[in-house]
Amino acid sequence: LVIETLREVDPTRKCFRMVGGVLVERTVKEVLPALESNREQISKLIEALAQQLQAKGRELAEFRERHNIRLVGEEDPKNAPRDGPEGGKGGPGGVLVS
Repeated sequence: LVIETLREVDPTRKCFRMVGGVLVERTVKEVLPALESNREQISKLIEALAQQLQAKGRELAEFRERHNIRLVGEEDPKNAPRDGPEGGKGGPGGVLVS
């Protein structure tokens, strides 16, 4: 929002910027490139962090599978009840009770 606003302003106009807790006076033409480079660096950092998060998620899933770790309430995929004649649903196979 600040970058879009400063693009429409005269480049020789005074501009104030907070740098390390100190308010400094600059011109728009000095501040605008710094803001744009900061925005680019932040977007690159976000992309890198998203990739790291995906890699850690895959690593965690592999670790859980390798060590057979399940969360409370999570069913074991090997012992999951099956639908069908020999499965767990439907009660006793083929018996009707009236």
